[in-house]
Amino acid sequence: MRKFLVASTICLAMAVGASSTSLASFDDGVSAYRNGDYATALAEFQKAAEQSNALAQYNLAVMHDDGLGVVQDYKKAVKWYAKAAEQGIAQAQFSLGVRYSNGQGVARDHSQAARWYRKAAEQGHASAQYNLGLKYDMGQGVARDFKEAAKWYRKAAVQGHANAQYNLGLRLRDGEGVGKDDAEAAQWFRKAAEQRVTLAQYNLGVMYAKGQGVAKNAKEALKWFHKAAEQGDAGAQFNLGAMYGKGEGVERDIVQAHKWLNIAGANVSQKGRDYIHILEEAMTPEQITISLNLTRAWLKKREQ
Repeated sequence: MRKFLVASTICLAMAVGASSTSLASFDDGVSAYRNGDYATALAEFQKAAEQSNALAQYNLAVMHDDGLGVVQDYKKAVKWYAKAAEQGIAQAQFSLGVRYSNGQGVARDHSQAARWYRKAAEQGHASAQYNLGLKYDMGQGVARDFKEAAKWYRKAAVQGHANAQYNLGLRLRDGEGVGKDDAEAAQWFRKAAEQRVTLAQYNLGVMYAKGQGVAKNAKEALKWFHKAAEQGDAGAQFNLGAMYGKGEGVERDIVQAHKWLNIAGANVSQKGRDYIHILEEAMTPEQITISLNLTRAWLKKREQ
C-alpha cells in the first residue's frame, strides 16, 4: 500500500457568517498572501481567527504548518486546525486527521484521526474518504472492516482519487469487503493507471496477460508493464524482460530482455539468474555490452 501525502494549501474562499471586522482582516490577509507578504497575511489572519473566522483559523494553521511568515510550529498549526475543524471546515478536519495519524504537533492517536477523517469524509472530502478507507483496511483507530474500507474507497474513487481507485480495484479483484468482480476491478485499475499509479499499471498488465476481467492481450499487457517498469516497479521490469525474451506482444528482442531483467535486479533470484544465463548463451558479446550500457544509462537517468 502506497503511503499517502498531504500538501497544505491556503484557502482563499470568502468566510461565511463572520463579523465585518474579521471579514476585513481576512480579505487583507488574502491580499497580502497573494502578494507574497506573509508577515502581514499572518497578522491579518490572526486578527480574524481570534474573532472566530473559521477560514482565517484554517489559513493561520497552514501558515504555521508551512512556516510562512513565521517559524514553523506544528503545535500551533494543530491548535488552529482544531478550531477551524470544530466549525466544520472540511479541509481543516482532514488536516487535523493527518496530524493525529502522523503524530505531528500532537500525540499520535488513530482513533482521533479516524474521527476527523470521518467528519471531512461525510462532507465529501475525497482524500479524507480515502484515508478513512485506509483506517478500516488496517484496523487503525477503528475495527478492521474491509466492507467499510471498500465503501469509502469507492466514494473517493468516483471523485477521481487515484489511490482510492487502485485500492478499490484490489478489493474487487480479491473479493474483500465487496463481491469479487474482475471486470470492474480492471476498470478501476485502468482509471488509476491512467493517473500514473505504478501498482495499478502493473496489475492492469497482469490482468491483460492472464485475460482476467479483460480479453487476453499481450500487447496491452506489455504496454502497461512498460509504463510501470519506467516508474521503477521491479515486478513489471521482470515481466517486461520476460516478454521481450519470449516475443510476447512484441518482436523478440534479447537485448531489451537482458536490459530489463538486469534493471529488475533479476540476478538476485535463482529464476532470474537462470533466465539471464539462458539469454546470454544466445547473445553475442557485443549484444551483452549494448544491454549493459542501456541498463547503466537507464539507472543513471532514474537517479537524476
